[in-house]
Amino acid sequence: MTNLFPPSVNYWPQSACAEAFWSQLQLPPYRRLLSETVKWLDPRPGDRWLDLGCGSGELSRALWRKSEGQVSQVIGLDCAAASAEPFGDGARTLQPPPTAENMQFHRADFTTGLASFASASFDGVVSGLAIQYAEEFCAASGRWTTAAYDRVLGEVHRILRPGGAFVFSVNVPEPSWTRVTFSSMKAVLKARRPVRYLTNAVRMLSYGRWLKREARRGRFHYLPLPTVREKLTTAGFANIEDRLSYARQAYLLRCHKLYA
Repeated sequence: MTNLFPPSVNYWPQSACAEAFWSQLQLPPYRRLLSETVKWLDPRPGDRWLDLGCGSGELSRALWRKSEGQVSQVIGLDCAAASAEPFGDGARTLQPPPTAENMQFHRADFTTGLASFASASFDGVVSGLAIQYAEEFCAASGRWTTAAYDRVLGEVHRILRPGGAFVFSVNVPEPSWTRVTFSSMKAVLKARRPVRYLTNAVRMLSYGRWLKREARRGRFHYLPLPTVREKLTTAGFANIEDRLSYARQAYLLRCHKLYA
């Protein structure tokens, strides 16, 4: 049956939603996903990297640290204006300190914002649990489609230099936010602010219900791993690697743009 739902409210640009997802940095499953993502990053001196859906900039800072401040530039792109403040605050804690040119925040919807970057202008792109939310509603068919998701993959391939790496994570089909939350409960006893810790976990559950509901409507895209791999191949990527992470609720993938 044709899905005649009109385009829905998008909470992602809103400050409350952005802040809720910054809080997942405290959760052990996300810390493991972050650690495993960083292990797959290989920033080299002089490289230029893009952090797609950067949030508060945790992966952007990881790139700077792993390169020991030798990358030429890291650009964080996010749709939430509120992310600019923690992104900038975090950059000021780095050693050696990056300049404003070295570490930049760009506010844009990544479903369209990638078009502003020149072809073959980045050595690497990283993204944490973000590209699955690329959304596009087709008024003609009355359906949400994966066109924006596919376009993001194509644009990432376009802006990468030959040999460039794309390291990203996406949730598994029907992710269990409850499993993520309960796998974090042991950390409550060690938390300096246990009440705040639990509050953040509950906020994540609340937004998780919204995300799963919209994914079931076809708006967001928690795709099976073979489908993700097929889309990467169609976009032109090769050497695709994958693993499970985030309490087994996310796929972590790494692939490369081939040399001509």
